[in-house]
Amino acid sequence: MNQSSLIALCQRLVRQPGISGQEAATASVVKDFMETAGFDDVWTDRYGSVIGRIRGKGSGFSVLLDGHLDTVPVSSPDAWTHDPFGGDIHDGKLYGRGAADMKGAIAAMLTALSRMIAQGEKPEGDVFFCGSVQEEVFEGIALGEVLNDVKPDCVIIGEASELNLKIGQRGRAEILLEALGKSAHSANPQKGLNAVYEILPAVEAVRSVSLPQHPTLGSAIIELTDIISSPYPGASVVPERCCTTWDRRLLVGETAESVTAGILGQLGKMDIDAKWVHASVVSAVTQCYTGEEIGGIRFFPAWLMEKDHPVVVSAFDALKQAGLPARLDVYSFCTNGSMSAGHMNIPTIGFGPCREDQAHVVDEYILTDELEKAALGYQRIVQSLTQLRKER
Repeated sequence: MNQSSLIALCQRLVRQPGISGQEAATASVVKDFMETAGFDDVWTDRYGSVIGRIRGKGSGFSVLLDGHLDTVPVSSPDAWTHDPFGGDIHDGKLYGRGAADMKGAIAAMLTALSRMIAQGEKPEGDVFFCGSVQEEVFEGIALGEVLNDVKPDCVIIGEASELNLKIGQRGRAEILLEALGKSAHSANPQKGLNAVYEILPAVEAVRSVSLPQHPTLGSAIIELTDIISSPYPGASVVPERCCTTWDRRLLVGETAESVTAGILGQLGKMDIDAKWVHASVVSAVTQCYTGEEIGGIRFFPAWLMEKDHPVVVSAFDALKQAGLPARLDVYSFCTNGSMSAGHMNIPTIGFGPCREDQAHVVDEYILTDELEKAALGYQRIVQSLTQLRKER
C-alpha cells in the first residue's frame, strides 16, 4: 500500500460517523480491509470490536495493536470550517471527527500490517489488530474482552503521541457525591431539608482533599464536572436530592476504595453528616451496536512502565533505527491501557501520530505526512517486539 492509499483509508474511516455504540460502519470498513489484505483470521466479538490476526512462527512475543473505533459526538457542526465527516485535505491537514482520535492511527496500523503481509513477512510471534468499541465511554472494558480471548504478550495503544513512545498515563475515575434531603413546598421550606444546601459544604470539603503526587505522572486531580438537583425543574419544591459528579485523575497504586476513603475522610474532618451525604464511584451500563450491554464502574487505573523494560527498550530502539525522533513520555489523558496495563498487567506502550490536544476539538485534523511516519513506526515496533523470546 502506497502513501496515497494510506491517506485514502484514513479518509474512508473519517467519513464513517461512529460515536460510542454506533461504530458498525467503521467496523465494517476495518473488517473488509483486513479480509482483503489477507489477515489469517478476522472476526467480530460480542461487543462489536473487530479483531484480525497474522499468524507467526510461535517462537516470539505475540503483539496486539489497539485502535478504538468510536469517536465523541460533533456537538456544534456549524462551528467547523470543514465538514466533520468529509475527510477534507487542506495544507497538509486531513480534517474530520476522529482524524486525530484515532482513525488516523487505525489507518496507519492497518497499513503497517498489510505491508508485512504483502512483503511475505512471517513474524516470530502472532500479531493482532483490535478495532475496539466504546473507548470514549468505558476505557478498556471492550478491549479487556479481546485480551482475555487472544492473551497477547504485549500491547500497543495507538493514541496520539506525536510519534513519541508513551510508557504510562494517569487513570480516571468518576465520583458521585450525593446529598439526600426531604422535599417540601418552597413556601414552607422549614418542613423539608434542602439537599442543595446539604451538598454545598461537601463540595468545599472535596476541593480541599489532599491529592497525591508522582514524579513522572504529576499530580492527581479532582474537578467538579456537574451538579444536578431533583426534582428538576424544581418549581415550588425544596429539592430532595442533589448529585455532583467529579472527575478524579488517578496515579499508580490508587484504588476505588482508597479514592472514596479519602473523600469520606475529608467529609468527616469537616463534620459533614454521612447520613445525608455520601460518595461512591459511578457505575453505568450502555448498549453496543451489536445489542450487547457493556458497563461497569467508571474507575480506570493509572499505569507506568519501567524505562528499562524489554518491551520499552525494544520499541524505542526500533523507532530510533527507523529515523523517528522518538522520546519517552507519558499520556496526560486516559486510554485503553488502563485495562491492558492497569488491570491486567500486560506490558503496554503507546505510539501514534498527532498531538494529544487535537482530540475532541472543532476542526480536528491530522497531518498527512505523520500518517506515513506512524505506519513506518508501527511496522518497525512490531518487527522488533515479535522477536522478543517468551520465557519457557
